[in-house]
Amino acid sequence: MLIVATICGIGLIATVLWEAFETIVLPRRVTRRFRLTRFFYRTTWSAWSKVVDAVVPARWQDTWLSIFGPLSILLLLAIWAFGMVFGFALLHWAAGSAADVHGGGNGFLTDLYLSGTTFFTLGIGDVVPLSSTARVLVVIQSGLGLGFFALVIAYLPPLNQSFARREVSISLLDARAGSPPTAAEMLRRHGHEGGMEALRQLLWEWEQWSAEFLEGHLSYPILAYFRSQHDNESWLAALTAILDSCALVMVGPESLCQRQAGLTFSMARHAIVDLCVIFRTAPCQSEYDRLPPEKQAQLRTVLATAGIKLDDGEATNLRLRDLRQTYEPYLHALATYFQISIPPWVDAQRRPDNWQGNVRTPQAAMEEVHRPKRGGHF
Repeated sequence: MLIVATICGIGLIATVLWEAFETIVLPRRVTRRFRLTRFFYRTTWSAWSKVVDAVVPARWQDTWLSIFGPLSILLLLAIWAFGMVFGFALLHWAAGSAADVHGGGNGFLTDLYLSGTTFFTLGIGDVVPLSSTARVLVVIQSGLGLGFFALVIAYLPPLNQSFARREVSISLLDARAGSPPTAAEMLRRHGHEGGMEALRQLLWEWEQWSAEFLEGHLSYPILAYFRSQHDNESWLAALTAILDSCALVMVGPESLCQRQAGLTFSMARHAIVDLCVIFRTAPCQSEYDRLPPEKQAQLRTVLATAGIKLDDGEATNLRLRDLRQTYEPYLHALATYFQISIPPWVDAQRRPDNWQGNVRTPQAAMEEVHRPKRGGHF
């Protein structure tokens, strides 16, 4: 029994340390088929999303889904910490529970308490190790505890910075492609004089963004669970609008940005395909066609108003369909898994952008500032 406890304790400690190393330190995708961290996220996300879908009203669901990302980090760290504490407690128990307890007897609960106070470096001193083995275990665990918390402290800032950099470009897309962003709106808003050069620059920036997005989410897959500030914005919606826009430029008349559209399309598609591999989501076809014939006609009308004439020939339609088949199944798989809506090609409602929402006159804003508040001074 003692041998089994020793093996289990060492195995649990080694597993937690290796999982923490792969998640926090290792800057590349882990190809191992089974990982406890991946299993944790798949099971907890599935349970969380199902509960939210069943209990929370539709207008609040996105808010509750956005809580999962930050909350899961805290829960994962707590599981790792408990695993370390429990693993060392097993080793103390297997070593004979050699501890001097003030006002109590020895046993596994005492070993668990000693392991916990050592890992969290409390230094209370009411339980003192007696044997050489127990002292060595205490020293090793206290060192691992300090290292563990140092890694956690170092892990959170780059995670938040990567999220902030991702969201900046998504917010900038609001005035350039609408809310939610659509390919038709993006091209329509670049139909002015010099618009193609501006569109080429925008697509170049999104090629860089897609590459940074891919590297950041390969190193920190948890970022994919972090949702944007607005319900009609997301990293998936932005990638969809960019891929759709690139596809239209690639099949349209030759322009200054056609080469750049191909480069951006390649990088953006690379990002969504690798994310599907990371989260093990198989590409799938949607139940509805995002661009049926009537939508294609509407799309051509919108583009024509911007001075962009899209050929109505069969060759153009086939080329566009072939391009869509290379990325839309992956978009639908990710949208289903993360419960994120994919924007249409053309927004028939022509809703105002997010920056145009909640518009109030200066007089109304001043009245609200000076209006007395109930229940306190703030």
